[in-house]
Amino acid sequence: MKEHSKVRKIAFVGDYLPRKCGIATFTSDLLTSVAAAHPQSQCLTVAVTDIKGIYEYPEVVRFEIEEQDLLSYLRAADFLNISNVDIVCLQHEFGIFGGPAGGHILALLRELRMPIVTTLHTVLREPKIEQRRVMQELISLSTRLVVMVERGRQMLQEIYQAPPSKIDLIPHGIPDVGFVDPTYFKDQFGVEGKVVLLTFGLLSPNKGIEYVLNALPEILAEFSDVVYIVLGATHPNELLEHGEAYRLSLEILAKKNKLEKNVIFYNQFVELENLKEFIGAADLYITPYLNEAQITSGTLAYTFGSGKAVVSTPYWHARELLAGDQGVLVPFADAGAIADAVIALLRDDIRHLAMRKNAYRLGREMIWSNVAQMYMRSFELSRVEGAEQARKSLVTKVLDQKPRELPELKLSHLLRMTDSTGIFQHAIFSVPNFSEGYCTDDNARAFILGVLLNELGEDPEQVRTLATTYAAFLYHAFDFNTKRFHNHMSFDRHWLDEQGSEDCHARALWALGVGVSGSPYRSFQIMAGQLFASALPMLTEFTSPRAWAFGLIGMNEYLRHLHGDGLVTQTRDTLAVRLMELFEKNARQEWRWFE
Repeated sequence: MKEHSKVRKIAFVGDYLPRKCGIATFTSDLLTSVAAAHPQSQCLTVAVTDIKGIYEYPEVVRFEIEEQDLLSYLRAADFLNISNVDIVCLQHEFGIFGGPAGGHILALLRELRMPIVTTLHTVLREPKIEQRRVMQELISLSTRLVVMVERGRQMLQEIYQAPPSKIDLIPHGIPDVGFVDPTYFKDQFGVEGKVVLLTFGLLSPNKGIEYVLNALPEILAEFSDVVYIVLGATHPNELLEHGEAYRLSLEILAKKNKLEKNVIFYNQFVELENLKEFIGAADLYITPYLNEAQITSGTLAYTFGSGKAVVSTPYWHARELLAGDQGVLVPFADAGAIADAVIALLRDDIRHLAMRKNAYRLGREMIWSNVAQMYMRSFELSRVEGAEQARKSLVTKVLDQKPRELPELKLSHLLRMTDSTGIFQHAIFSVPNFSEGYCTDDNARAFILGVLLNELGEDPEQVRTLATTYAAFLYHAFDFNTKRFHNHMSFDRHWLDEQGSEDCHARALWALGVGVSGSPYRSFQIMAGQLFASALPMLTEFTSPRAWAFGLIGMNEYLRHLHGDGLVTQTRDTLAVRLMELFEKNARQEWRWFE
């Protein structure tokens, strides 16, 4: 399938490195692996950003979503739709998207025109009402769903009634490393000659590391050369809410248990190459997590697949991956059980080595190159299924709507009313009235219509010709000396006023804003943007609330495309306040209006 795949452009949506979180690492590794396995397919990323402007993303990140900004998700959907993406691969975790239960992501998915393959990093057994709503719509909008363990597949069917046929089981990817003696790496960390226990990942109180620290005195009583490495920065959310309180509590506990020489804290988020060396140096890996409802653990997958013996609490992923003596499971929050399990493994070299070899053998199925092939099969299947769904949906839509079918759109009257100058102001029945000439108001309306007609897919050459005429009229109507628009022009092309009304000026701004945000032609966008910038300042000197309202609509359209423009944002806020002040001054119970 690698050579014959018709999936040419794949967009991965989720967190992305250098953002420090497990989803970012997963998305980055998955994209890199798919791109390497299928070089004929272009891969790009739409990254979810929690703090705007802080991350120096690589070139593969083509668009950023501001986590809490709903409109940002809609802009991302527009970007994906116009980029001719074949497949969107979403990485879903409730905590990385804005809105109630991360519901903002649904606004993006509803607008997409291509199949969606969603990787579920969390499947909740007892979702809250809002979480269930989000999950069920996510399942409905996704062409295919990816889970990493069998339990996830079962829960999707039993709790959320997901169709079994749309669920793919693909393991968490891992780097391809050799089966090596830990001694080879230990001198890099100053632990040569030691027995190394390792826990790594972003730190937070649900990691349960304190139970390992309480188990160590008993372990050290028999194996005095044991060193416990705790690798990982504090989770950004934990750091934001509680600072380094959890890490400090662990350091205090280590001192209390007199473990200063046997515990090493590495407060850093390590890159993959460095992480491989830490894992390589470990004799035993420990995941003492406190929450059973963890269906995916990248750290567990990495170390298990690297051929490490694992002692873990029985959260869902561990229970499935370590079944059949492929690791050791201990009860939650039980330091004594952790100590017993570690001591038993360190005493039994034969069992320890057999566990390592078995883990490494099973891990070969999880290396990223294999996982990338599984994802591509899912992408290809979703492409075929998506095309079939679109065909059925179109047939159903046509049949359902036939009794209410709208008449065919005809542009014949618009064409009659437009000459090389612009659209005429009035008609006598269906005949243009030359004596009434032209006006900026109507050419602004006509330009907006031209942009909308293009969105509807009308004859592009005909529509562009019309829109160009109306745009040219608006540009000619603007007096760059007075910074105001003329309004009325006679049929012999003479302006009949020194300057147009405030309403005329503002309606022209409305049209220009639509041109910036909605026109598919770069030349239109640039011209409209430049003219908008020249005409906008005068708006704050107007007194007409109707003009303010027209201008606000234009600014809203402009900011849909150029939302970072501070002057436009400030002008919008100023006029919005003025309108509301007028409303408060003039509105009554029986007259709810601004004037």
